[in-house]
Amino acid sequence: MSFEEIANIDFSPFLISLKLSFVVTIILFLITFPIALKLSKTSSKAKPVFEAIFSLPIVLPPSVLGFYLLMSLSPNSFIGNFFKESFDISLVFSFEGLVIASCFYSFPFMLQPLQSGLESVNRNLIEASYTLGKSKLQTIIFVILPIIKPSILSAIVITFAHTMGEFGVVLMVGGNIPEVTSVASVAIYDSVENLDYFQAHIYSIILLILSFSVLFFIYYFNSKTKKAFK
Repeated sequence: MSFEEIANIDFSPFLISLKLSFVVTIILFLITFPIALKLSKTSSKAKPVFEAIFSLPIVLPPSVLGFYLLMSLSPNSFIGNFFKESFDISLVFSFEGLVIASCFYSFPFMLQPLQSGLESVNRNLIEASYTLGKSKLQTIIFVILPIIKPSILSAIVITFAHTMGEFGVVLMVGGNIPEVTSVASVAIYDSVENLDYFQAHIYSIILLILSFSVLFFIYYFNSKTKKAFK
């Protein structure tokens, strides 16, 4: 392994993956927090149905989810045609399409930690906040969010890392267009197909280090948080 070989490696797939992960994580947090808040407070008999639907991407084969997303975002579909006619955006084989597909695929990885954290909040604290004249928004910002900070960090980090490592769904919807939709995981597959094992090793090692760092960060932070409350 020489410096020249490393210098010739194209790292643009990681830049695309980082950008995708960052955008998806922000969008999913804004979407899933209200849903997690609603699920944590409801005792409806329909709750397990919604939880099962929201958790489908965890057990559903990526090829199945990717296929239906490909059909739903194609120019012949209502959604694809709407974006094409209104914004001149083709969702299939585009970065915008990757964002939408990744939001579906990573949805439960953001939702479940948030819901778990919200369900663990002591309701007496919330009622006390209301008694002191705080609004629902103030209670969420100043009472609930600080309490579930470990859950928020876990949700954000896991979602970010999961999006970084996506393969099947992003390949189906985005294809492998250099500097547009060629994310890190797809670049590894492409390198192996081209028998460029050196580049595949470099890409794989980077993702391996990233995955370990994510897990270490979560466990380390959670252990620190538990010690602080002892």
